[in-house]
Amino acid sequence: MICLSLVAFSCASCSKNDDPADNDLFVGTYKGKISYLDGETKKSADNGSVTVLKAGKDYYFRFSDGIPDLKGVKFKKEGDHTLVNIDLQDGVKIIKINASSLNILYTTDGKTWTANAKR
Repeated sequence: MICLSLVAFSCASCSKNDDPADNDLFVGTYKGKISYLDGETKKSADNGSVTVLKAGKDYYFRFSDGIPDLKGVKFKKEGDHTLVNIDLQDGVKIIKINASSLNILYTTDGKTWTANAKR
């Protein structure tokens, strides 16, 4: 009976209805080339990191090397294991994230963040 219960629980937790955009598949630290530009202020690192956090439906990107964070980014699911944010209003805002890579080109209010990172 215990074995049967464990099998049933395992199958239920692997449901096809489990949307990766709804879980923490994308949360974690990605390492690679990052940069930030704000007028005369330029910061970059070839071995920097971006830590992805999720709060509700919003994502937060915490950059290393003194680069300001990106906060409150919303995504749409693309395929089974990729999130994409493309917003061409008020600047260029392109973020593509999956379990193994993160690519950012995000401009707003004269500030630009970039990342090309992997984990």
